[in-house]
Amino acid sequence: MNGAVLQCLPTSVTKATRLAARLGVSTHTIEVHRFPDGELRITVGPAATTTIVFASLDHPNDKLLGILFAAEALRRGGAKRLVLVAPYLCYMRQDAAFHDGEAISQKTIGRLLAGNFDRVITVDAHLHRTKNIHDIFADIDADNLSAMPAIAETLGANNIDPATVVVGPDEESRPWVADLARRLGLVYAVGRKTRRSDSSVTISFGGSSLLAGRPALLIDDIVSSGGTLTTCAKGLRAAGATTIDAVVTHALFPPELVSALLEAGIRSIRSSDSVPHPTNAIMLDGILAAALAREAVR
Repeated sequence: MNGAVLQCLPTSVTKATRLAARLGVSTHTIEVHRFPDGELRITVGPAATTTIVFASLDHPNDKLLGILFAAEALRRGGAKRLVLVAPYLCYMRQDAAFHDGEAISQKTIGRLLAGNFDRVITVDAHLHRTKNIHDIFADIDADNLSAMPAIAETLGANNIDPATVVVGPDEESRPWVADLARRLGLVYAVGRKTRRSDSSVTISFGGSSLLAGRPALLIDDIVSSGGTLTTCAKGLRAAGATTIDAVVTHALFPPELVSALLEAGIRSIRSSDSVPHPTNAIMLDGILAAALAREAVR
């Protein structure tokens, strides 16, 4: 990538350095200083004409300010094209106001980032009613990459049992579950979600005879509280699954929750490295590098 440079927040150094090496570009860690009152001072490295800013936006509030301040400094430093790589993109789930007075965070974050960057690259953004990423970033380039190629590559290298059923928690998960199953040459099933109250949801797989006596590979895009995985595990056991392994794109849950998920009957939990987490087992470097390759020809 001629003349490009990658700059990252301190929380993303390991992954950003690995990606920069793959791209053949130099990297710089953005300096973040916190004043006693909580305000931040951001110091960036030398800008290039094309500058990539890498920051996974879990625990997002300070990080959002950090990348916005960094964008301002990089523009003044000579950057003509700013590309934000945020493997996890925050505040996407609130895409509508369900009660009077609620803010729609997705719209606000979209305007903020579009006003400071020329391109946004993320992975499996948590979109519900929004059709695609371009509805959020209408005026700039935007890519919502699928983690499924990276997940399939990792699982395929581990000689997955051909009897395994790829499982999604609900109808919303069908597109990525079907994609992964196709890549691995497996069958798939999705759960049926029944909401009994605001805090009580059941997920059943009783309508599918596929699961009886077979291993289940449970796929979810985001896990924050672990409630969906636990509920799915109960439904999968009831459907006759012999074992349950889970793969998550974005592991937002606290590491200490792993033991509770294992106690719920999930044999193993693996996540992509979109967010640093002890369960990270699937590297996204390949899909991110491929998405960034066209920046080299600008």
